[in-house]
Amino acid sequence: MDIGTVAGLGIAVVAIFVGILLGGGNPASLIDAPSIAVVFGGTTGAIICSFPLARVLKIHSVVLQSVFSKPTDPAETIKNLVQYAEVARREGILALENHIADMNDEFIVRGVKMAVDGTDPELINQIMEIELEAVIDRHGQGKQILDTTGRYAPAFGMIGTLMGLIFMLSNMDDPSKIGPGMAVALITTLYGAMIANVVCGPLADKLQARDAEEVMAKTIIIAGVMAIQSGDNPRVVESKLMTYLPPSKRMELEKAAA
Repeated sequence: MDIGTVAGLGIAVVAIFVGILLGGGNPASLIDAPSIAVVFGGTTGAIICSFPLARVLKIHSVVLQSVFSKPTDPAETIKNLVQYAEVARREGILALENHIADMNDEFIVRGVKMAVDGTDPELINQIMEIELEAVIDRHGQGKQILDTTGRYAPAFGMIGTLMGLIFMLSNMDDPSKIGPGMAVALITTLYGAMIANVVCGPLADKLQARDAEEVMAKTIIIAGVMAIQSGDNPRVVESKLMTYLPPSKRMELEKAAA
C-alpha cells in the first residue's frame, strides 16, 4: 500500500472537517440528498456516456492501483541487469536461461528469453517498445477517466447550484427561506469541488507519477537487455544504465558500491 496516497487523502478530508468545526458549522448540515443526486448521479451518467461501459466498470481497479501499486526502484533494476550481464559475459548468454526463474520482473523475463532464443536485436527492441507503448496507453486511459470525472463534477455542482437558486427565487415571498435555500444551493458546488480536488485530481496525478516511474523502469530494462544481447562488458552496461538516474541518485549508488 502507498501510505502517502492514503495519508494525503485522509489529511485533506480531516482538514476540511476541522475547518467546518472551527468555523462553528455542523458537518451534518452539509448532507443534502437532492444535491447528492445531482452531483454524483449526474457525474456518473456523464462518465458512462463519455467512455465505454467496460472501462467505467473497471475504474475501481484504477483507484486501487493508485493506492496499492508498489513503486519501482530503478537502482534495483539496474543492479539486477548488471548481474545478468556478468553471467552472460562469463558463461555465455544461453546461461541466462537458468536464471529466468529468479527474475522478478516479467518484462525482463520476456526480453531475456528473446535474447536467449537468438531473436534479432532490432526485433527485440521493437517488441519491447510496443509493449511499453501499450502500458503507457493503458495508464493513460485510467487517468483520463479520473480527469474527466474531475472536470464534470464541478460542472454538475454548478448545475445544482443554479437549480437551487431558481427554487429559492421562486419562494421570495417567504424571506425566512432565502438563507437556508442559498445554503443548500451552494452545497452542490461544494460536492463538485471536493470530488474534483480531494479525490479525482490527486489520484490522477498519482497515477501519472506511477506511470512515469514504470516507464522509466521499462526503458532501463530495454536498454539493459539490448546491451546484454550485444555482449557489452558489465561495466559498460552499468555505465549506460546509470545515465537514466538523476546525478544525486547516481552518486549515492557509487558511494555505496565503493
